[in-house]
Amino acid sequence: MTIRRDFLAANSGKRAPMPGFVLQVRPRGDGDPTMRIGYTVTKKIGNAVVRNRMKRRLRALARELLPESGVRGADHVLIGRNGGIERAFAVLRAELVKALAKVAR
Repeated sequence: MTIRRDFLAANSGKRAPMPGFVLQVRPRGDGDPTMRIGYTVTKKIGNAVVRNRMKRRLRALARELLPESGVRGADHVLIGRNGGIERAFAVLRAELVKALAKVAR
């Protein structure tokens, strides 16, 4: 996702806050089963190097877990949090599994 209004629309969907990130999921309801994903890391997290590193970690997590566990026909937004860059990748992975299970209910 690249359009701002899509990110704002996803904000009205289900939220699953975790220590390393926040997952937002909003079904589009247009009959298209494809999943869309967006990433956001604010300047509060750090400089450009830190923000890009966090986005790369979020992309790797999404690439690994969303095809099996994501919500079909929905927009997913991962928002990086301050503690996410220091957390181990395995911990972030476990948190994303937990967050996807939470929003799938």
